Amino acid sequence: MTLENAYLVGLRLDGRKVVVVGGGSVAQRRIPLLLANGADVHVIARAATPAVEALDGIALELRDYRDGDLDGAWYAIAATDDPAVNAAVVAEADRTRIFCVRADVARDGTAVTPASFEYDGLSVGVLAGGEHRRSAAIRSAIHEAMQQGVIVADAPGAQLTGVALVGGGPGDPELITVRGRRLLAQADVVVADRLAPQELLAELAPHVEVIDASKIPYGRAMAQDAINAVLVERASAGKFVVRLKGGDPYVFARGHEELLACADAGIPVTVVPGVTSAIAVPAAAGVPVTHRGITHEFVVVSGHVAPGHPESLVNWDALAALSGTIVLLMAVERIELFAKVLLEGGRPAQTPVLVVQHGTTAQQRTLRTTLAEAAEYIRADGIRPPAIIVIGAVAGFGT
Repeated sequence: MTLENAYLVGLRLDGRKVVVVGGGSVAQRRIPLLLANGADVHVIARAATPAVEALDGIALELRDYRDGDLDGAWYAIAATDDPAVNAAVVAEADRTRIFCVRADVARDGTAVTPASFEYDGLSVGVLAGGEHRRSAAIRSAIHEAMQQGVIVADAPGAQLTGVALVGGGPGDPELITVRGRRLLAQADVVVADRLAPQELLAELAPHVEVIDASKIPYGRAMAQDAINAVLVERASAGKFVVRLKGGDPYVFARGHEELLACADAGIPVTVVPGVTSAIAVPAAAGVPVTHRGITHEFVVVSGHVAPGHPESLVNWDALAALSGTIVLLMAVERIELFAKVLLEGGRPAQTPVLVVQHGTTAQQRTLRTTLAEAAEYIRADGIRPPAIIVIGAVAGFGT
């Protein structure tokens, strides 16, 4: 067989026996997709990686391959690090008319594994005559084009309707989810927050209506009732509406309020979670919110209401008593009050504090201080929203 004339075909392996000889990295990559397609996977290997051993749904035998191991199989993969064993597997497959992939010398097998991906109900595979890097590059290019809406993967005549609540991530446009980016590319109307990645709006087609739903702290803002109304109005008119938010739509973002408003009007809603800034922004600054042996918990707290305010739902004394990480969102304007209540509740004055402004973007800047000095340093440095404040031992990492 030559790779140039390989016939690309889809196999229905549900309930059918597939034998994988070898338990190394190749098997580790191939088996999950076989399982996802319902194959009855039998693995024969002298040794297997921990990831292969941990796979549920396979029959694993740790032994040498023997002639006859392919009995009853519909498909086989020869993936050992021993060329002689791989050749023997292919020879048995030839005799028994079983299609077989040979991982080490692809041209000697009777089947070739394409560079592939799954996307919105589609299976896409690419063969490039044995040029694996080329097929992988083309596969990746097609995948990216689908994600960006350059290639539309919907069925002919399909029209998305309703509202999608999409988390845009912490700021870097590349940190939006794949699904979020795909739905954004198909939107008729985009209702965008100020903290949503603005570069993504520049990619929209000219016909897309963009509505500014910014809520600027202590400045002008579009009322939540008005946002709810515009979502319902545009969706009721048959438009596909994407509500693009910064971070995650369900983390201090009123996403569920918008879902309820749409549901009351009979509008279908899709929720697309986003990468929340509470975790991503500290990570981008080199700080994990948890670390083995240092902290076993972290708490994300909204700072839009001061301690002691009648509307506050936060138990600040309990937070002060914790030894873990506190991540404050929307807290810059009241940092003096938050620092004071934590200190009075028992948090040590020298507790490390990390402040990250415009996290994950080109404008990102950081400030490192202590709980006792946090308010003074934040004011002196001119920190303004959006900023994340991390309090706890992990905030001292990287200093």
